[in-house]
Amino acid sequence: MRVTILGGGGFRVPLICRELALSGLTVEEVVLFDMVPERLGVIAGVLAGDHLPLRTTTHLDTALRGADLIFAALRVGGLDGRVRDERAALNLGVLGQETVGAGGLACAARAVPVVDAIARRIAELASQPWVISMTNPAGIVTEVMAATLGNRVIGVCDSPMALVRRACAAAGVDPGPSLARLADRVDADYLGLNHLGWLRGLKVGGTDLLPGLLADPARLLAMEEGRLFGADLLQALGVIPNEYLYWYYAQAEALRDVMAAHRTRGEHVRARQETFYAAAAAAPDQAARLWAAANTERNRSYFAELRSGERDAADVAAGGYESIAIGLAAALTGGDSRGTGGPARLIVNVPNGTTIPALGPDAVIETVCLVDSHGAVPLPVSPPSDHELGLMCTVKSCERAIVTAALTGSATAALRAFALHPLVASLGAARALAAAAGTPVAPFLCWPADLDSATIDVGGCASYRTAH
Repeated sequence: MRVTILGGGGFRVPLICRELALSGLTVEEVVLFDMVPERLGVIAGVLAGDHLPLRTTTHLDTALRGADLIFAALRVGGLDGRVRDERAALNLGVLGQETVGAGGLACAARAVPVVDAIARRIAELASQPWVISMTNPAGIVTEVMAATLGNRVIGVCDSPMALVRRACAAAGVDPGPSLARLADRVDADYLGLNHLGWLRGLKVGGTDLLPGLLADPARLLAMEEGRLFGADLLQALGVIPNEYLYWYYAQAEALRDVMAAHRTRGEHVRARQETFYAAAAAAPDQAARLWAAANTERNRSYFAELRSGERDAADVAAGGYESIAIGLAAALTGGDSRGTGGPARLIVNVPNGTTIPALGPDAVIETVCLVDSHGAVPLPVSPPSDHELGLMCTVKSCERAIVTAALTGSATAALRAFALHPLVASLGAARALAAAAGTPVAPFLCWPADLDSATIDVGGCASYRTAH
C-alpha cells in the first residue's frame, strides 16, 4: 500500500507511523503532507530510526495521487485556533473545550470548508482510497467528507474503546493488550455521537456484566469514569457515559475547574509543543528522545483539569487512537502479511443508516461496527433512552447548523448552532460566538495544483492556499 498522512507534521503522527510499522501491513511508502516544511522535518527526524519508507511533501496533489490509504490528521487553524476558541468561550462564561460545545462548533466552522475541499480533491485524484479521519470534531468532519466520499471515509476516536477497556478491567475481565481487538473479545453495546456516547451493555459469553458492575460502587470507583462522575450518578443513569459527557453533566463544576486552572488545555499543549519543535529543530539527533518525553507528558496531563490523581498506567500502555486507526486499516485492507487482521468489530464514526430511526441515514453516529474490506456497518444495538436520544438529536442539529454556516456563509445558521447548544445556554454569548466564528467562506469547488490563492489556516499552524 501507499499510505498518505494529511497533517504529517503534527505532533502525534509518530504514533500512527510506529503502529503502522508494527502492524505487519505491507506498506510500500508513507507520505507525510503538511504545509510547514520545518514541522515535517522535525517529525521525519523523530522517525529517522524507525526505518519506514518515508517521504515528505508540501504539495497536496502529490500526496493524494496514487494513495491507497489516507489518514486525515489535520488541525485547522493550528493550536492558535484552539486557544482562541477556548478563550473566547471562557471570556463569555461558557465552556470552550476543543471538540465539545462552543469550542467544538468554532473548530468545526474552520475545519468544514477545508475537509470538504480535501474530500473533493481526493475524489478527483485518488482511485477509491480508504480515508481514516482523526480530524476534530470527528463526527462533523466524517459527515462532511462522507457527503463526497461515501462509505470510503470512516472517523476514529479512542475514547469509546478506552471506556470499554476500563469497564472490562473493573468487571474483572481481561481486556487484552489491544484496543483494536477489544470488541472482538466482548460484546459492547455503545451508542452516541463522537464525544457524546454511552456504554449500555457489556456481554461476555452471553452474560451482561454491566448491571453487576453498576451495583458495585467500589468497582466503579476503580475506573476513571467512576471517579469522574461518581458511582451514584452512574447508578442513577444505569449506563456508563463517555468521559466527555462530564462537560454536560457537570457543566458548572467543569467551568469552575477550568477557570481555576488559569490555563486552558489548548494553551498548555501549545506551550509544550512549541518547546518540543524548537528543541528538536535545534538538535535533530535528539528529536526522537525529545518527542518521547513530550508525548509522555501529554498523556499524563490528559483531562488533568478535571481529574484528580494520575492517569492509570495500564490505560496509557493500551494505546490510543493510533491503535484504533491501524486496526481499522487492517480490517479495511484485508489483513496483514502475518495472516492476522481481517474483519474486526470496532467503535467508529459512520453514517447512521437505520440504527437510530429518529436521525437521518446520513447522520454520522459513533457505535460498534463490523469492519471488513467492504467498509464499516453498524451492528444492532438496543434503542437509545429518551435522555440519550434527546441529547443526541439536540447536538446533531447544532452540528448540522454549523456545517451549513461553514459551507454557505449563513450567519443565521451560525447563530442557530450556538444558541441551541446546551453548553452555551446564553443568547448573548451565542451571538458573540457566532459573530467570532464568522462566515468562513463559500463552498470550495476546486483545489488548484499550485495551491496559490486565498489563505486559510490548517494543520499545525500551517496555511493552506486554496481557491473559493
